[in-house]
Amino acid sequence: MDSAVLDRRTRMHEECVPPDLVDRLLALGHADLVRALALAEDGDWFCARAWARLLAGRGLLEEALAVLAPYVGAGWWTAAGEAARLLDAEGRGGEAIALVRPFARDGERLALRDLALLLARHGQDEEAYELLLPHIADWFLAEPLVEVGVGLGRGEEVEALLEARLASGIPCAECGSRECGERYRKPFNAVHLLASVRERQGRTDEAVAVLRDHGSTPVNNRDPLAELLVRHGRIDELRAYAAGEDGDRDGDGDGDGLQAVRHLAEFLEARGDVAGAVEAYREHAAGDRWHAPSLLAELLARHGRGAEAIEVVRALDSADDCTLNLLCGLFAAEGRAEEGLAHLDALKARRGKEEWELFRLRGPLLAACGRLDEAVREALAHPEGRNPYAVESLADLLAGAGRPEEAVALLEEDRLEHQRDLGALLVELGRAEEAVALLRTPRPAVPLPEPVGYSDCPPF
Repeated sequence: MDSAVLDRRTRMHEECVPPDLVDRLLALGHADLVRALALAEDGDWFCARAWARLLAGRGLLEEALAVLAPYVGAGWWTAAGEAARLLDAEGRGGEAIALVRPFARDGERLALRDLALLLARHGQDEEAYELLLPHIADWFLAEPLVEVGVGLGRGEEVEALLEARLASGIPCAECGSRECGERYRKPFNAVHLLASVRERQGRTDEAVAVLRDHGSTPVNNRDPLAELLVRHGRIDELRAYAAGEDGDRDGDGDGDGLQAVRHLAEFLEARGDVAGAVEAYREHAAGDRWHAPSLLAELLARHGRGAEAIEVVRALDSADDCTLNLLCGLFAAEGRAEEGLAHLDALKARRGKEEWELFRLRGPLLAACGRLDEAVREALAHPEGRNPYAVESLADLLAGAGRPEEAVALLEEDRLEHQRDLGALLVELGRAEEAVALLRTPRPAVPLPEPVGYSDCPPF
C-alpha cells in the first residue's frame, strides 16, 4: 500500500467506498463484501476502519489490529491513529503510546495532539505538558495544552502564557501593521482558551470578563460567551448579551449577535418555553435580513406552526435561493405545494428568467402535486438540465418519489461523472458488487488549467 495514495483517496473520497455507504452496506447485510474490501491488496480504508471497529466491538481486538496492520505498515498516520484508539479503548495505553510516538516525533500534528492526550490519560502528565508547551501559538495544540496544564495544576502558568500572547499580538504578514496584527493573534483562539482556563479553575466571573473584554468571536456557529453563560445558568446575562444591552455587540447589521440569540432560543426551547424562544428570534429579526427569520421559521415549523413559518419567510420577499428553498419546503410540508409553484411563477415573471438554482425548487413541488412526469420533462428541457448537478438533482427527485430504476437510468448516461450518486442507488437496489466496482474505478485524469497571471492593467 502507498500512504500517499491512501491519503488522497481518503481525503477526496475517490476510488473507494465512502464511509456512509460502508455503513449502509453493513446495515444491508453485506459484511462479507466490506471484509473483502478491507483486506484487499490495494486496500479500501473506510471498509477497513469499519471492519476493524466491528471486530473490536466483538472483543476481537487482535483480529481488528491485523486488519489495520497493512495500512499502518505503509507509514500512514490515519491508520496508526485508529489502531492507537482501539488499543487505548481496550486498556492497552502503553502500546497505543508506542505506536503514536514515532509519528509525533516526525512532526505529524495530529499525532502530537493524540500522543499528549494519551500520555495525560496514562499518568504521564508532565511529559504531555512539556511536549505541548512549545506549541502555544498553534491553536490546535494549544487546546490540549490547556486541558493538560489545568489537570496538572499548572493553570496559572498556561494563563500567563496566553495573556502574553494577547498582549503582544502578531503583526499581519500582508501589511506589517501591528494594528492589523491584533486581529491575527496566534493562537487565534487565545481569548477562548484563557476563558477556558479560568472556568476550569472555578473562576467563572473572570472567564466571563475575559470574553467580554476581548470579544467572544463565534466559531462554527457557536458563541463561547453565550455557551459559558448557559453552562452556568446565567440566563439573565445571556438575555442582555443577546439583546446587545451590555455593549458586547456592535449592532451593525445582518447576523450580528445572532449566535447569542440562537443559544438563548435553544436553551428556552429545550426547557419547553417555545413562546420565549420565538420571542427571542422575533426581537432579533427586525435588524436581520435572513438568519434570524429563517431560524424562527424553522422553530415554528418544528412545533406545528408551519403556516406562521411560511408568513415569516414570505415577508422577507427575497429571491435568494436559500430563502426560497426554505419557503418551498414549508409549502410542501403544509400541503400547499400549488401556492409554492405560484410563488415561483410570480418571481420568474418579475425577474424574467429562472436559473437552475431556483428552477430545481419546482421539482419537489410538482411531485407533491402528483405531477412528477411533468417535473421530469421540464427539468430535462431546461437549458441547464443536462449538466451534472441538474441530472443528479433530478435523479434524487425520482428516487425520492419511489422510481429509483429511472434515476439509475438517468445517471447511467455518464457513470463515472455520477459515481457517488449512482453507487448509492445501486446499493439500495441490491446491486452492491456493481456499486463497489463503480466507486473504486479511477476517473480519467483531467489536465489542470493553465495558471492565470496577474496584471495591474486591464483586463485584470
